[in-house]
Amino acid sequence: MAGEYHSIYDSYDLFVRFKDPGFVYGVALSQVAGRSAIRLADAELLPFDFRRLYKTINGYATELQSAVDAERENTQVENQLINSKVYALAADPTDKQELPKAKDEVPFLDFSPLQNALIAFDKAASHLADTLAKRPASAAVNKALYQAEQQLLTQQGLPRRDWYKHTIYAPGFYTGYGVKTLPGIREAIEQRNWKEAQEQIEIVAGSINKLTAYLHQIL
Repeated sequence: MAGEYHSIYDSYDLFVRFKDPGFVYGVALSQVAGRSAIRLADAELLPFDFRRLYKTINGYATELQSAVDAERENTQVENQLINSKVYALAADPTDKQELPKAKDEVPFLDFSPLQNALIAFDKAASHLADTLAKRPASAAVNKALYQAEQQLLTQQGLPRRDWYKHTIYAPGFYTGYGVKTLPGIREAIEQRNWKEAQEQIEIVAGSINKLTAYLHQIL
C-alpha cells in the first residue's frame, strides 16, 4: 500500500481501517521507544554493544560484495544477448526503438580494506565488552560510549552530497529519506561507477578503523 503514501489518500480513515486497526502497532512502537529511553536513562553503564554493530556492518559489506558479483554475471549474460543480435532479431521493424547497447564489464573490486577493518573492529568490540563487564560504570565511560559513533563521520561527506557525513547510513540520492546502508559504496555500485566505489571502500574502511582506535582508548 505504499502508493498512497503522502498522497490525498493517506488519511486517518485509511490508517484506522487498513494500516493499524485498534492502534496495536502504534502502541507497540510507543512501548518500545519509551522503554528504550527509560533503559538508557536509568543505566549505570550505557547498554551499547559494538559487537552487534560489527555484525550489522559486516552484513552490509557482504551484501554489497554479492551485489557486485550479481551485477557482473548479469552484465555478462546481457552482453552475450546483445552481441548475438537477439534483440535486433526480435525487434519490431515498424517500431524504431533504440536497441540496448553492451555495457562495460564489471571489474573485481577490492573489498579487503573494509574486510580487514571489520575484523579489527570485531576484536576491539569484543575486548571492550569483556572489559566493561568487569569495571564499575563511570560518567566518563558513558560519555565515551555515546560519542563513539562520531568516529564514523567524514569531513568530506558523501559524493555530490557533502552535507551527509555518516559513512554507514544516509538518505538515498534517489529515494528521498529512504535509507541507504554504506551509501557511498552502494550508490557508486548502483551507478556502475567502479572507481568511485573503490574509493568509497577505502573511506568507509578508514572510518571503521577510526572507531576501532577510539574503542581501544576507552579501555
